[in-house]
Amino acid sequence: MQRILITGTNGLLGQKLVYLLLERNLTSAKQYQIIATSRGENRLVTKKGYQYFDLDITNSAEVERVFTQTKPHVVINTAAMTNVDQCEKERKICDAINVDAVSYQLRALEKMQHAEKNYKPHFIHLSTDFVFDGEAGPYSETDKPNPISYYGHSKYNADVLVEESAVSWAIVRTIIVYGVVDNMSRSNLVLWAKSALQKGEKINVINDQFRAPTLAEDLAEGCMLIADKKAKGIYNISGRDTYSILDLVYQIADFWQLNKSLIQVVSSATLDQPAKRPPRTGFILDKAINQLGYKPKSFREGLNIIDKQLKGLDK
Repeated sequence: MQRILITGTNGLLGQKLVYLLLERNLTSAKQYQIIATSRGENRLVTKKGYQYFDLDITNSAEVERVFTQTKPHVVINTAAMTNVDQCEKERKICDAINVDAVSYQLRALEKMQHAEKNYKPHFIHLSTDFVFDGEAGPYSETDKPNPISYYGHSKYNADVLVEESAVSWAIVRTIIVYGVVDNMSRSNLVLWAKSALQKGEKINVINDQFRAPTLAEDLAEGCMLIADKKAKGIYNISGRDTYSILDLVYQIADFWQLNKSLIQVVSSATLDQPAKRPPRTGFILDKAINQLGYKPKSFREGLNIIDKQLKGLDK
C-alpha cells in the first residue's frame, strides 16, 4: 500500500487530494495510506480514512519527526504562502514557508533515504506561473523562469532546491486554482466574483492580465497521475484555455446570470498593488497530456462542477 503524505491539507488543493484518495480507496483495487498534514486543527469535514498530523513545516524538527514516523513513499507539498502582496511585504515569513520549509522536507527525506537504502521517496512540489515574467506566455516546461515578484522569486528558489536535491522529484506548475472545499478560510477568483456580484457589490476587475484558470479537481488528478507513475521533472498542470481576468469574471457573471454592470474595468496600474504580476502567462500542456494522460476540463465545465458542489452544501 502506497503511503502518500500531503502538506497543506487545510487548503484547497490539499483537501481535494485527500478526498480524491479517499474516493480511490473506495472504488479502485489500488489502495493508499493517506497522511494529511497541516498547521492547526483539521478543517476537513470527513475525519475518517486517513491519519492527520498538526504539522508546522517551518519547524525542521517537526518535519523530520512526522516524516520519520510515517515514512511516506510520496510527499505532495501543497503548503505555501500564496498571497502575492503579503509575500512582497512580509519577506521573511514568505521565505520561511515557501523556501526553508521545502528544504526541511527534502533534507528529512534525504536523511531517511540515506539511512535505509531501499527507501526511495518521491517528492512532488507545487509551483506557479509566477516564476515567469509574463512577457512571452503561454509557457512550456523548458522556458526559462524570470520572476518579477518576491512570491515568484520564493517559488523559483524552492524549485531550484527541489531540482538540486538527491530525492526523486517532480515540480507541478499551476495557475489560478479555483474550487469549493470544507471550511474555506480563503476564497478564490470564482467564489469571490460570484459572491460579490450576488450581493450587488461593485468590483474592480483588471483587463490586462491573462491566465489559464485551473479546477482544483484537475490539479489533484494531475498530481496523482505523477504520483502513480513516479514521473520525474517539471509538469505544467493547469486549465487549457487562457483568458483575461476580465473575461473570466464576465463568464462567471454569465454562468450565474449576475449583473455585469457591477463589473468595473480597470488596468493593473490603477490598483497600485505592492507586487508586480506577470501580464500574460498560460501554459502549454502537451507534456502532461501526452506523458501523464492529463485531461483538463474547460472553464465552463469547471463552473458546472462548482455549481453542483455549492448546491450540495445548501442542502
